[in-house]
Amino acid sequence: MGNLDGKVAVVTGGSRDIGRAIAIKLANGGAAVVVNYYNSEDGAKATVQEIKSFGGSAIAIKADVSNLDDVKTLKEKTIEAYGNKIDILVNNAGGLFARRTLQEFDADFYEKVLSVNFKSVVFVTQAFEPLMQKGASIINISSQAARDGGGGGSALYASSKGAVTTFSRAMAKELGPKGIRVNAVCPGLIGTKFHDDFTKDEIRQKVASVTPLRREGAAEEVADLVAYLASNEASFIAGNNIDINGGLAFS
Repeated sequence: MGNLDGKVAVVTGGSRDIGRAIAIKLANGGAAVVVNYYNSEDGAKATVQEIKSFGGSAIAIKADVSNLDDVKTLKEKTIEAYGNKIDILVNNAGGLFARRTLQEFDADFYEKVLSVNFKSVVFVTQAFEPLMQKGASIINISSQAARDGGGGGSALYASSKGAVTTFSRAMAKELGPKGIRVNAVCPGLIGTKFHDDFTKDEIRQKVASVTPLRREGAAEEVADLVAYLASNEASFIAGNNIDINGGLAFS
């Protein structure tokens, strides 16, 4: 089917938006895909159905990847379905949950944001790394917010994504000698439910107007980059946090 034939991929938060696009893109390339979800069962089922419609292989597994018992379940069910080896791990699950200023933080909000956005990346990676062999690829979804602090009220989200960025660099060093490549992708303004819920239309229009490409990005464009990083064509790319923001900010 494509350049990912015979590979097994796990995509956390794979039921909608960027995660869904990534799952479908990897399956189009030939990978068998585990579509992880927590709240969006209908979205996960729809993603699996679309993959199967073009002859791909996919299953949906419910797991809260910020919960260590659920991470264990995700691993066990993945092994049951596809065996004791995975080739691609995409740590995509995450969320903003609400825009809150410093004085509006509380301990519960802190724990929720940091757990879903960063703890999940750490412990899903820890769980699946033993199943990965030379040539495997881990792609973490960070954010432009990791470098610029994010928009108003997103300090904890931006900080959690900054942790993802640094963790990706550290894991590239630690896992590289095993032949496992680790990179992160840092989307800017992408037209998804995330911004539908948390970003005002006038802000989105303003950001798009000052972006060199004069538009928002699409989830499918992020998926294209992730699929490239997962492929053998990116075999010497490791430790990078790759911007995808239409030229609004760049290294």
